[in-house]
Amino acid sequence: MLGVKKDIMENNEDLMRTIQLKFPRLSKGQKLIAEYILKHYDKAAFMTAAKLGISVGVSESTVVRFANELGFSGYPKLQKALQELIKNKLTTVQRLELSNDYISEENALKGVLKADMENIRATLEKINQKTFEEVVNEILKAKRIYIIGLRSSTALADFLGFYLNVILDNVKVVGYGISDIFEQMISVGEGDLVIGIGFPRYAVKTIQALEFAHKRNASVVAITDSLLSPLAGKADHTLIAQSNMASFVDSLVAPLSVINALIIAVGLMEKDKIASTFNSLEDIWEEYQIYSYKPLEER
Repeated sequence: MLGVKKDIMENNEDLMRTIQLKFPRLSKGQKLIAEYILKHYDKAAFMTAAKLGISVGVSESTVVRFANELGFSGYPKLQKALQELIKNKLTTVQRLELSNDYISEENALKGVLKADMENIRATLEKINQKTFEEVVNEILKAKRIYIIGLRSSTALADFLGFYLNVILDNVKVVGYGISDIFEQMISVGEGDLVIGIGFPRYAVKTIQALEFAHKRNASVVAITDSLLSPLAGKADHTLIAQSNMASFVDSLVAPLSVINALIIAVGLMEKDKIASTFNSLEDIWEEYQIYSYKPLEER
């Protein structure tokens, strides 16, 4: 299979049940690992194989063999499955407790920057170029574009909406306000595009809005962290951006980078139009002193 062993468990949503079923056939050391994961899976999900081994009193190689016994090609795949299992279930308090274990005041800067770099690297590997191009085409041909991102994804939705509004003239950002989400989308229908942005913990209203749009025969795009995301289940096209971080703050660096790429790709297709728009905006900005043009010493 192209030299790569398939991971039997990658799409199994009941990892805990599988460990329980395998338990009687495990070695003594592997049973210690199984017991630890069953009791402390939230912590195990962010441990290296070596650290997990130290925590239960077995060797790193025993941890690797345990992962193989469950059907994974290696420990990193088991770790990823554990993270997928918990990331939408962790409360903010639990995230904070985990971040205290792995990110301290002394290493916060380097720790967070390294995590964000890893998220961008993983996103570059996972994202589908063909899907990206299809989404750009959907944006360009849509009659109307609705963008919805709630909770921590609000900033992403506003950023995408701000720049698409500069390039196009049919963009609406949907959010909490005087009107309900569905009232703001009452006219959505065939020929329209709805872009939903959401990451763990997924906002229920965003998922419902995409379902509403799908029922109205609008095209639906999801920008989310996984094809297993509930947003992806409602979408015609899904752009994957990794957002993993063992912290109470969501890492939105990779999603923002994908959104930035979308804006630039659309802008390149509409170069003449945006050149004219920006020329007009520059005149307005200067006339109404939107930005500071004077050096500091002249103020």
